[in-house]
Amino acid sequence: MKIFKIVSVIQILFVGYIGLAQNPIIKTAYSADPSARVFKNTLYIYPSHDRDNAKWWDMEDWHVYSTTDMEKFTDHGVAFSLKEIPWATKYAWAPDCIERNGKYYFYFPTDQDHIGVAVSDKPYGPFKDPLGKPLLSRTSKGVVANRDFIDPNVFIDDDGQAYLFAGQLAVNAVKLNKDMISYSGDVKIIEGTDHFFEAVWVHKYNGKYYMSYSGKDGDGGDKILYAMADNVLGPYTYKGEILGPVNSGTNHHSIVKYKGKWYLFYHTADLALQNIPETSEDRKYVQWRRSVCFQELHYNKDGTIQTIKTAVVKE
Repeated sequence: MKIFKIVSVIQILFVGYIGLAQNPIIKTAYSADPSARVFKNTLYIYPSHDRDNAKWWDMEDWHVYSTTDMEKFTDHGVAFSLKEIPWATKYAWAPDCIERNGKYYFYFPTDQDHIGVAVSDKPYGPFKDPLGKPLLSRTSKGVVANRDFIDPNVFIDDDGQAYLFAGQLAVNAVKLNKDMISYSGDVKIIEGTDHFFEAVWVHKYNGKYYMSYSGKDGDGGDKILYAMADNVLGPYTYKGEILGPVNSGTNHHSIVKYKGKWYLFYHTADLALQNIPETSEDRKYVQWRRSVCFQELHYNKDGTIQTIKTAVVKE
């Protein structure tokens, strides 16, 4: 059942609005590619920001959202933007963020070529670029980037070692130094990520490493798939599907534990389909006006992940 069909521009743009959770959970702006992180007792979401009238993935800035109850989500406004990155020209795509030693490190892709890093004393920014250049690029030694070099994901293992993963068609990985704004050693290409396309995410559960990502398993449509390993750098063993295709065409996710429960965050075009009248010419642009959703995630006794079945608004 649709809650509403038309949302005014004023409602969409109103920063600071707190809405009750019902997928999509962010209704005040279009949002996609959610990286969900828990810092202290608060869950933060770091998504990309689709423009209200987007006709492509030409995003310009990043907002941060937070919740303490999984029902109300607060928009903290723009935390970082392309205007603050002199070396970048376009495409504020899917970011990630991690905390270390009281600082928050925001990893972001630009220009389809670079991964940068920005730092803040607060999880919601504002963030500042300490390097004045990319941390890692498609031209960096060892990087495999046959298509775009995008979608950074950061993982800190139990021993304190931090890793940065990124890429499209191939998963590139480096060991981050303790300063979190530099890396050492060679770039490693992760093995065992069958059907991998983009949107890598790494988490750990009961001593096993999980690498999940967006890909196609032969049936068509972008699915959230995953593989498992005994070592964070693999090799991984492909396990199957977490979430099937959604109505936004693309999908990009994260997996996080919060207050004893595991959640999968992802995006759909549900809000755009609700906002845009069926007779409108803009209806064909819903894949570029996405919105964040979440579902509870469950594991089987053997550690594999149960496939999530979710209903979405049809085009």
